[in-house]
Amino acid sequence: MVERAGRVAGKLALVTGGAQGLGRAHCIRLAQEGARVLATDINGAGAEETAAIINAEMGTGTAFGIAHDVTDPAQWDAAVDAAREHLGGLNVLVNNAGIGVAGNIETCDFADWQRCFDINVNSIFHGCQKALPLMREHAPGSIINISSIAGLIASDTMPAYNASKAAVWMLSKSIALHCAKKNMNIRCNSVHPTFVDTPILDGTAKAASLEKGVLLEKLARQIPLKFVGEPNDIANAVLYLASDESRFMTGAELKLDGGISAM
Repeated sequence: MVERAGRVAGKLALVTGGAQGLGRAHCIRLAQEGARVLATDINGAGAEETAAIINAEMGTGTAFGIAHDVTDPAQWDAAVDAAREHLGGLNVLVNNAGIGVAGNIETCDFADWQRCFDINVNSIFHGCQKALPLMREHAPGSIINISSIAGLIASDTMPAYNASKAAVWMLSKSIALHCAKKNMNIRCNSVHPTFVDTPILDGTAKAASLEKGVLLEKLARQIPLKFVGEPNDIANAVLYLASDESRFMTGAELKLDGGISAM
């Protein structure tokens, strides 16, 4: 398929968790197709590195990076202000920051449960509440919330992650309906990946005392398509949702799971 340049030309995007993995892929893919991007992450140096990679390829001023704790409402105020200052506005918000938490319902520590919800769910509440006023000034807009196939299909080993990503799914629908009712011309959708080859899997392999390649093979066997996703597989979906190509899509969930949810 021939790539179409400029699919998000003129868009102004803020991407949380932009220091590595999926977040970095989203930033790069959006910039490649014409958006200007603000990468934010609690790892501020990593966010700045993402911006530097983009600017080296596409020119100074295409991307910016800042430190940003997504659990802190005051830091959301600062992030929105940074979007106004560096980008000149905001019309694409990608709530990508997230974590996983180990432990079943008997062994999961409540502090970890709360942290999981703070980062995976509360951050989206704060982010959308803080960003919507600026996004309304620059509509049409798109909010893209990164959930997980684990928000739709449960496991006995990850109640905190399952519950938090399911909350992202429903929160996205509520936001979508609110924006539609208020005629904001801002859409909101959730994205639900399965296993993707990011640095998170490096830690998973180490925790399981497995070589990375062995882990990828084990995960691939659980997927009907028989391979683990690459970051750009998810970034391409974010690109579609950020673009006006998806202007009739809101309150929906986009599953990128290699067929797992079809079983």
